[in-house]
Amino acid sequence: MSPDAGGPDPAGGQGLVSGIVLAGGRGERLGGDKLRLALDGRPLLQHAILSLLPIVDRIVVAGPAEGQLPELPEDLAGDLVVTRDVRTGLGPLAGAAAGLAAAEEVRALIVGGDQVALRPELLAGLLGAAGGSSPAALVLAEEDGWRPLPCVVVRAPALALARRRLDGPHRSLRGWLEALGPTVVDETVWRAWDPDATWQADVDTPDDLARAGRILRAWQGARTGRARS
Repeated sequence: MSPDAGGPDPAGGQGLVSGIVLAGGRGERLGGDKLRLALDGRPLLQHAILSLLPIVDRIVVAGPAEGQLPELPEDLAGDLVVTRDVRTGLGPLAGAAAGLAAAEEVRALIVGGDQVALRPELLAGLLGAAGGSSPAALVLAEEDGWRPLPCVVVRAPALALARRRLDGPHRSLRGWLEALGPTVVDETVWRAWDPDATWQADVDTPDDLARAGRILRAWQGARTGRARS
């Protein structure tokens, strides 16, 4: 979990928001189902879920099309909606489509199940970055481009486009977002919400897992320090 939240209005003045966690990936470089790996006393997936709690009105976990569903926090299981990828073998866009179909809110904040170091300040800032406009998608700048996750989309047009693309040859998550015409939040903006860029710490390799552990321990140390002061 991240440090205490603060900063921008999570709703961004644009109504209710769903949080969607993509949990269908396997993680072969980590020996199988990486989202079940323990980190700071919890499976990876639960860190992504908990990061959304202070930000969204509903959380949808999109698990794999087949096989065992991901392990959820026992104390939150009744407050989560769990769905499955709409089709097997089609990658994260299938999970996004399943999550959007299960959601009910106007907008959705989508994160990866292995994004374990998402600050609430960053997620709230991303939601609020639209200001008074209503862009079809919002993403965060990274070096010379932008990263697909986390992202914010307007649910209805994003779901319709995802379904069309899943029926064709262009099924990448990035391609879907590009087709939505995303508004890119510049690094000079998001650094105010996440100075250390911990949002970029997804987990694909053992080194990534070790880095994520260091980030979470640093957060715990900062919380302990504040409690003692």
